[in-house]
Amino acid sequence: MRENWEDQHIVFFDGDCGVCNFWVQWILERDKNNKFMFASLQSDFGQKFLAERGLETKVFNTLYLWKPGHYYYIKSRAVLQIASILGGIYKLSVAGKIIPAFLSDQVYDLISRNRMKLANQKCFLPDPNQKKKFIEV
Repeated sequence: MRENWEDQHIVFFDGDCGVCNFWVQWILERDKNNKFMFASLQSDFGQKFLAERGLETKVFNTLYLWKPGHYYYIKSRAVLQIASILGGIYKLSVAGKIIPAFLSDQVYDLISRNRMKLANQKCFLPDPNQKKKFIEV
């Protein structure tokens, strides 16, 4: 585990989901300023995050973005915030915030319900540099 994860934005994802793993890889490739770390929702760290906030600890259909010591984002708002933090062309995603969360979350939920059909379940193996960005405790 990398030191100072408290200074990072932590992306919590379903470690058993091909679509989620695809997006983790996508973020890793674009995170040039090392703003993100990752933890699966199934990990002890992920389970602790969920339990401390009274969130679902058995069903993993929601992406969370958390800046320790601050609030967290869920579903479509987490996706938009990740893009905004990545910066560059992705910062244009801020325009998506004009869509009410209840509408954009409906699209998110539709994708979430069908995610196992959308991606093959290839195992993601991070390279040694990427592995430092995963919290496994």
